[in-house]
Order: sequence, then C-alpha cells, then structure tokens
Amino acid sequence: MPASAAVVLTPLHILYLIGVLMVLAVMILRRDTPIVCVLFLFLIGAVGLHSFAGGIQTVFCASLYAAREFMEIIATIALVTALSKCMGELGSDRLLMEPMSKIMKTPSRTWWLLGITMFLFSLFLWPSPSVALVGAIMIPFAIRAGLSPLAAAMAMNLFGHGFALSYDVVIQGAPAISAAAAGISAADILSQAGPVFLTMGIVTVLAAFILNRPSMSEPVHIAENARIPGNDRINESAPAPEHDGPHKAEPIPAQTSMRRRAARIMAICIPAAFLADIIGMLALDLNGTDATSVVSGTAVLLMCLGSVLGFGKQSPEKVTQYLTDGFLFAIRIFAPVIVIGAFFFLGGSGITQILGKDLGNGILNDWALWLAAKTPLNPYIAAAFQLFIGCLTGLDGSGFSGLPLTGALAQTFGAATQASVPILAALGQIGAIFVGGGTIVPWGLIPVAAICNVNPVELARKNLAPVLIGLLAAFLAACFMLL
Repeated sequence: MPASAAVVLTPLHILYLIGVLMVLAVMILRRDTPIVCVLFLFLIGAVGLHSFAGGIQTVFCASLYAAREFMEIIATIALVTALSKCMGELGSDRLLMEPMSKIMKTPSRTWWLLGITMFLFSLFLWPSPSVALVGAIMIPFAIRAGLSPLAAAMAMNLFGHGFALSYDVVIQGAPAISAAAAGISAADILSQAGPVFLTMGIVTVLAAFILNRPSMSEPVHIAENARIPGNDRINESAPAPEHDGPHKAEPIPAQTSMRRRAARIMAICIPAAFLADIIGMLALDLNGTDATSVVSGTAVLLMCLGSVLGFGKQSPEKVTQYLTDGFLFAIRIFAPVIVIGAFFFLGGSGITQILGKDLGNGILNDWALWLAAKTPLNPYIAAAFQLFIGCLTGLDGSGFSGLPLTGALAQTFGAATQASVPILAALGQIGAIFVGGGTIVPWGLIPVAAICNVNPVELARKNLAPVLIGLLAAFLAACFMLL
C-alpha cells in the first residue's frame, strides 16, 4: 500500500508498543493496569516532549482528555443510578417486579422471564444496579417456581452482563467508549454492527438454554428449602436498593402512606416515561448523544418526582443524596477506565491534542500501516485479531478497561485493510464485555453469584460453552458482513 511505505517508526512508536504489550501482560496476570498506563504515559510524554516535566504534564493532560471524552456517559450512568436509588427506597421497584411472579409457572418459562427482565432493566439501568434490583425481588419467586439458583444466575448473567451490556443500545456507554477511541460515532457502531451484536446475544442465550435445560429445575421441596438462605444472602449482598424493612427505623404512619402512594405512582410513571422515550427516539430518529440525553434527562426528572411524592419537605435533601450516590457509583466504575483510556487515546488521533505532535494517523495506525506492508493482513485476520484482543483484555474482570484499546485497534486495522471500523470495533467490544463484563471469568461474576448464592467458579464453567458458541457465531456474522 503506498501510504504504508511512507510510515517511519520512531522511538515513540516502539515505546508505545511496549506499553501496549505490558498492559496486555498485566491483564493476563489478572492484575490492575492503571499503574502501567500511568508509567507509560509519563515515559511517552518525556520522550515525545523531550523533557522530564513534559512526561509529568502528559500524565495529567492525557487523563483530562480521556475524562472529557467519557464525561457524557459518566453523567448518564450517575443519573440513572440516582433513579434506581430512589426506586429502591420508595419500593416502586418491588411493585414493578411482583406481577412477574404470577406467570412464573415452570422452570423454563421462569428462566426466560428472568433473563428478559434482566435484559430490559440492564438496558436502562445497566447490569450493576439491575442485579440487586431484579435479583433481590425475582430470585425468591424463581426458585419457588423450581428454577435452580445456578440456572437463575446464568439467566441474569448472560442476558444482563453479556447481551445487554455488550449491545448497550439505550445508555450507549460501551459504544461511546469504543467509538471515541475509534474516531467514529456510537450510532455508527450500533447501526452498522447491529446484526453482530444480535447474533452474539441471541445465539449465546439460546445455546445456554438448550445445553442446560435438563439441569435447570430443582424439585419444588428443595427449592422451598433453599429459598430462606437464598433470601438471607440476597439481603446481605444487594448493595443498591434499600427497602423499608425490619433493619430500618420504622417511619411514622403518615410517611408510610405517602411512600406507598408515591411507589404506586412511580411504578406507573417510570415504565410509561421510558416507553415514551423509546417511541420518541424511533419517531424522531434520535441516536447517539441525543438519545442518551433523553434517557438521562428522563431519569433525573423521574428521580426528582419520586423524591417530592415520597418525601415531601425532605425531597431537596433526598435529591442531593441520590445524585451524590449516583455520581460516586459512576466515578468508582470509570476511575480506572479514564486512566487506561488516557494511554490508549495516545494511540489514535488524541495524541495530537495531548502531546501536540504531528501524528495525525496515531501511533497504532502507523503500526498497522507498517504491518500491512510487511504481512498479509486482511479484513478477516483483523476481525479475528479484534475478537481475540477483546477477550484478552476482559481477563481483568472489567469489560470496559479494554474498550479504548479495541476501539483504537479497530480504527487502526480498518484503515490498513479497508474493513468496516464499526464492525471491527463491535467485535472487540463483544469480546471484552462478554469475558470481562462478568460472564466467564470468576472474578467478574461475584455480584450475580452472591445474589443467587452460587459458586462463581461453577457459574463461569456453565457460561463458558454458550459464550464460546456465541463468539464463533458473532465472528462468522462479522466475516459475512465484511465480504
């Protein structure tokens, strides 16, 4: 390729590649990577700006650049988490869930209902708050219907932390990170690579159901005996919703009546409002930032409405509390991602703004163009590489930490092979989140395993075969679309 012949590798390119390999090695060892990213941010800054002070400044400037790139999704997650906190304290979450128990008649039907409910809640609230929200309420009903705790954990895990989180079509957190690193829009990933996401999710859950259907049920008397300790564990493990109960000070009757009335109103308003959002997005063709802002704005308005209806004069303080809790949760999730993203943004066009260097293609792009001239790189090899690297980065148990890398590589190999950048980014995103988001590494399964009172190693073993089948199907679908 003529463009690749002009690429000249410099010490900066060599140093950055060493940094990428070091990050991958640390991930394989299941250790946290931010310290490695900080070290190489300093070294690259010192080499690129030819000064010790330049290295120090680069650590901050790159982190600030990454924080600006991620701020939209940090705010979105904070606001929807604030709403989930309000729902939990009012009890409207229970009112939303309890009708499900009336149709949980068989283990198979219960498995699908539990999974689909987790999927829908995860799309709007993300899996982390949804685990406690859905699990604490529906798991006792599911076990009473004869579904084994391990099967229940699989349903919540694969539908929530796998399918919903990797697709993330509503909040668009994962696509936003991938898109920012790839230099495209989240809407491009969701629209052009939609069939790849759907193939991965549908094939995985179908494979899980077919492979594990014989072992999904428990005798009813065993399920009943298991229900009490399961509930105890749920109450100990669920961090998000805090419902009125024996462990809290009893409110006075007037407060109880106000909260019950507010819970009933919110149980109607919340699904109606989000349904209206979906209809509005479809009717007005809203996507990307516009769609995210609609969801976020709706969440915060509903949270304020619930606070006023449920707590009256205390509502100003309640709104402050929920917002604080929401932003603390979001920052806790994204703090390491910001630092990791700061390093990987240097591999793309972000280096121009961070270092001021005239490296418009980005370091990783230069490497890919150089590699394309030296090896038989083609779109299918690039697709396989994206999926492999995505899965590899997920080994640290954090599905989001690898997205800046897979996004940057998608841009890199898309430019080198003329393949679709959104499809390549989607493959990396699927691999990173299905592995690291919490489906097949035990250290990423703790929340669901705790809620369902099962062994995380056993849950990971059960998830492995369906996820591998789904990854193969997603890869084949991507290859077909790359033809």
